[in-house]
Amino acid sequence: MSHPDCRLNLGTLRGVSSVVGPHGVGASPSDKKSKNKSIRGKKKSIFENYMSKEDVSEGLKRGTLIQGVLRINPKKFHEAFIPSPDGDRDIFIDGIVARNRALNGDLVVVKLLPEEQWKVIKPESSDKETEGAYESDLPEEICGSHLLQQSLKGHHDSPDVIIEAQFEDSDSEDGHGNTQHVLVDGVKKLSVCVHEKGEEDAGAPSTKDESTSMAQDTSALPERSLQRSAKVVYIVEKKHSRAATGFLKLLADKNSELFRKYALFSPSDHRVPRIYVPLKDCPQDFVTRPKDYANTLFICRIVDWKEDSNFALGQLAKSLGQAGEIEPETEGILTEYGVDFSDFSSEVLECLPQDLPWIIPPEEFSKRRDLRKDCIFTIDPSTARDLDDALSCKLLADGNTYEVGVHIADVSYFVPEGSELDQVAAQRATSVYLVQKVIPMLPRALCEELCSLNPMTDKLTFSVIWTLTSEGKILSEWFGRTIICSCTKLSYEHAQSMIESPTKTIPEQELPPISPEHTSEEVHQAVLNLHRIAKELRKQRFLDGALRLDQLKLAFTLDHETGLPQGCHIYEYRDSNKLVEEFMLLANMAVAHKIYRAFPERALLRRHPPPQTKMLNDLVEFCDQMGLPMDFTSSGALNMALYFCSGMLRDQEQFRHYALNVPLYTHFTSPIRRFADVMVHRLLAATLGYRELPDVEPSVLQKQADHCNDRRMASKRVHELSTSLFFAILVKESGPLESEAMVLGVLNQAFDVLVLRYGVHKRIYCNALPLRSHHFRRVGKKPVLTLVWDPEDTEREPVQQVITIFSLVEVVLRAEAAALKYSAILKRPGTEDLLGLQDKEECDSDHDYEQED
Repeated sequence: MSHPDCRLNLGTLRGVSSVVGPHGVGASPSDKKSKNKSIRGKKKSIFENYMSKEDVSEGLKRGTLIQGVLRINPKKFHEAFIPSPDGDRDIFIDGIVARNRALNGDLVVVKLLPEEQWKVIKPESSDKETEGAYESDLPEEICGSHLLQQSLKGHHDSPDVIIEAQFEDSDSEDGHGNTQHVLVDGVKKLSVCVHEKGEEDAGAPSTKDESTSMAQDTSALPERSLQRSAKVVYIVEKKHSRAATGFLKLLADKNSELFRKYALFSPSDHRVPRIYVPLKDCPQDFVTRPKDYANTLFICRIVDWKEDSNFALGQLAKSLGQAGEIEPETEGILTEYGVDFSDFSSEVLECLPQDLPWIIPPEEFSKRRDLRKDCIFTIDPSTARDLDDALSCKLLADGNTYEVGVHIADVSYFVPEGSELDQVAAQRATSVYLVQKVIPMLPRALCEELCSLNPMTDKLTFSVIWTLTSEGKILSEWFGRTIICSCTKLSYEHAQSMIESPTKTIPEQELPPISPEHTSEEVHQAVLNLHRIAKELRKQRFLDGALRLDQLKLAFTLDHETGLPQGCHIYEYRDSNKLVEEFMLLANMAVAHKIYRAFPERALLRRHPPPQTKMLNDLVEFCDQMGLPMDFTSSGALNMALYFCSGMLRDQEQFRHYALNVPLYTHFTSPIRRFADVMVHRLLAATLGYRELPDVEPSVLQKQADHCNDRRMASKRVHELSTSLFFAILVKESGPLESEAMVLGVLNQAFDVLVLRYGVHKRIYCNALPLRSHHFRRVGKKPVLTLVWDPEDTEREPVQQVITIFSLVEVVLRAEAAALKYSAILKRPGTEDLLGLQDKEECDSDHDYEQED
């Protein structure tokens, strides 16, 4: 696979004359000036030395340096970006030399280049390449799994566009999005994106004419035509794991001294440099039989990267197995993103109760409110095993108000602060959800037995209980430790059938077992009451300006024996999901206010910053051009939601959660799978006088919050890559696949589509189609690409097809020769169904794909 516009400086270790690789470290045009030259035996440095810590600190104070997280464009890996502190257009970092050995996700400090070296935005580029491609940095609370609203197809029929989302969780902040920012006609537009391993378009045709160039003479250019450009001068924190999966190759020059000492490791992720690895790390027969290992995946870790070398030095960690197979690929993904998937140690397991089945100690009953006789139940995915939230709802004597409870597993009871278990959970910070399995934050005995709110079993919980009107108005609230006994385990499907049949008695055989103390009618009525109140809460949230963005989620059907995907479908988000979501949101907001009032300097909260000014302005302009009137005044979007310590921010306006449009928010409802929630439980316990306030300074708490943010983002990316892996295998095993697709972006020689049946985002290139010609133009400001198809019959006239944003097209997904690669091809207009595909019955698999909740 080749990379256009890549010029590699050759390796600089002694004895290497040329090592040119197809996807090594790419260089931008500006890097070409920095070719390695040998002067009297001395090697010229390719990269600048880093600034001293003292100079960096001083520069940040003076404002001459800027700090931010580095994002490398996965499709054009010589392009990188950091956010602008003023919320304007991202700062551009051009090429590996300017990147100065920093990797994707690293926290870096940059220095702006002179204005004459800033990036020139060509008028026809419409900013399509002026912002970095993000990986899953949308706040989970605005990401869901709901199919695109049909109103998009006929948006002129309605005064606005409904952009609604679903969350596969009982907490709307917890959906695992497969989203990426995609620029559409000058706007960073949201679309669903399931990435291919190694990134799909690395070998795509060059689109330089669609992009930008570096400034030659900026004096006559308007300010909007320039993008500030910078170089990395310091790495504050190497957040990238420095581990990569990839393939081994022999060096090109067999006569060099290096050939006898090193092999070349070629990472699958093109944003990671090529790496020299010692031959002693490689298989014994690799040098004599290199072709035997051509399809073998290895893991390599970077150990050094000198100023005078384009290539890093590394150690080969292990051989994973054959590329394209599920388990080797999965282990590679987990390793690259630093996920600890090892077994829990004996020291950790010794922290758990040893006498099973465990029984609640008698003294706990005197410390807690006993709710075991109440009608309390769980609503979860049918395959869920870690049930950490339950609901209750009963009509009070006045006949007008309800007592509604959210009951959360009291995980902190089983995780002593400072214990081995606590340390491991804090380090893992989150459970990680793959398509075929879960990497738990806590040992399974805790996740699935001790803490899980399994039915008809006494459990320790932390509860928030409100007195509410049927309109959702809160009259009173109570927080405290409780003991519950869930009467049944409802699936979302069970709850949905109850909502859809309000007056019908559901047959017992269609419901799960219910404890004899309660009846199915009682549970049914409680679900209906919760649904009615949830609708009111939801309506009020959106009237107040809350924001939800559409998101699709793929669910797979797996073969029980092979584990291979047999089919997939878009997970449907329904009223039962919304019901649970509303009360989890309500509990999280209530707890946030409670702990902040008690500990204004040490509350662990979750904030969602307002949108970048330029991004929002561009989105308003875009929607206006497309005839999509929308009101952006009440809530922001497109930034990542973050955990933070309240004592580290002085401006309380920065505490706001803009997507939810609330002043305070936190995570309380999922302590089995998120360590942040465990920390919040401890704070709430201290608030209520159950324990002393944890002796942690705000700065230390902020570091814990930062770690939770990092691991949460890594887990989301891992989930996306796992989904991408399984979908690529599905295309290979069952493809080609046909689907209708919606055009989301139009470029000069290509266009981006969202494949509606599968929720994947692909780019289709004109030169990959049997076209006689193609022509790009603008109608007003709207981009239009006209395709002229070669006729299949020479006696017929060529067929024209007009591609515009939001137009619908037919595409075919088909596997490529390379492992886990597939492409989208546009079907010729007017052709019949080429594949004869029939819709297959949608069914759930036997794994926890929905347990990301």
